[in-house]
Amino acid sequence: MTVDLSPREARRVFLHAQGLSRARPRGSVGPSAVQAYLERQGILQLDSVNVLTRAHYMPLFSRLGSYDLGMAEEALWGHHAGHATEAFEHWGHEASVMPRDLLPAMHWRMQSRSSWKDRTGQRLEAERPGLIDSVQAAVEESGPVIAKDLDHMAPRERAKGPWWDASHVKSALEYLFITGRVAASRGPHFARTYDSTQRAWGLPPADEGDWGLSANVGQQLLFDRAISACGIGALKDLCDHYRLPYQARDGVAGAQAWAASAVERGLAQWVTVEGWLEPTLMASGASDPGRATGTALLSPFDPVCWFRPRLERMFGMEYRIEIYTPAAKRQHGYYCLPLLVGDQMAGRFDLKADRTSRVLDVRASWREERPSPSAPALSDAHIAAGAAKDIERMRAWLGLEDIHVSPQGNLASAVRTEISLIHR
Repeated sequence: MTVDLSPREARRVFLHAQGLSRARPRGSVGPSAVQAYLERQGILQLDSVNVLTRAHYMPLFSRLGSYDLGMAEEALWGHHAGHATEAFEHWGHEASVMPRDLLPAMHWRMQSRSSWKDRTGQRLEAERPGLIDSVQAAVEESGPVIAKDLDHMAPRERAKGPWWDASHVKSALEYLFITGRVAASRGPHFARTYDSTQRAWGLPPADEGDWGLSANVGQQLLFDRAISACGIGALKDLCDHYRLPYQARDGVAGAQAWAASAVERGLAQWVTVEGWLEPTLMASGASDPGRATGTALLSPFDPVCWFRPRLERMFGMEYRIEIYTPAAKRQHGYYCLPLLVGDQMAGRFDLKADRTSRVLDVRASWREERPSPSAPALSDAHIAAGAAKDIERMRAWLGLEDIHVSPQGNLASAVRTEISLIHR
């Protein structure tokens, strides 16, 4: 029997699975909460953008509230000697941290061919014969290392450029990381470190041994985890969680086969959502909380925001990150965070942490012009009040002293008023 859902019910199921349907819990946040998030979502996308705070710290804040960044780094990467983490880094949804039990499911991606791998391997072998193997041997002997530690193995032949100008050694390390021949982690200041897979994972490199799952078994496992993490989704929504191929090709079963398997094993059921045209799955353990009461600013790199077609279909929000858009052509701002109020994306706010002045700068404040599908319109006052409270939470979490609200945006005046009330 197929279950019929309204758009609001589907949103609440999704937000509940994402840990965003209720207000943040009270109390301190420890390593177990970080690990629980990683287990529930199966992935935490990494990004170096630091205009506010590094993007991967935001999903935890949006769901858990204030926490110590050093504690989170220790939970994810274990910077102290002898600390064993239950996570690993690889290309899950872009560069990501994932729970250790998914490592065998990522083996196929490490070993699969790609144009980048082929080009990089061929270029390095032509320009620096034997460098890849030599760098791997050096990592196994001396790791963990950063690229700079091994630059002497292939000195630069020209001055470093201002942007993406990787040395031969850095390219070799990235090639070894992507192919699973070395393991990656993060050191101080978010620098990527490289170590032997044996030390980091307790496993031989991906091109040795038989510890990995086959491509189809691994992809089915990842698809199953995506169903659980999302609660509900069209098949393309679920594939995007781990960037799985949608179509069956080259021996890959594809989304339709993975979905049928999940339904047959009782992990999910087919549902219909009013206004959705795509086939949709709902996790068997998913539930509609009946009411969504949370309010949270979300990073552009939050799982809720990853897949733009879902964001528009589910919440009615057309969104793009404008970091790489020339200033004169930006519509909303350099680094705009969507604001979730209940079950609606009600606004977006361009935020910057001015660490020199110790000010949280609200450079633009926008309310959405239309409510989410089948939802009532929210008043400016309601949206501004929710935004102001979350902006104040963020100020305190980041250790800043003040908030400055610029006049840019159709909600700026209301937000300024609400923040002044908080600080009165």
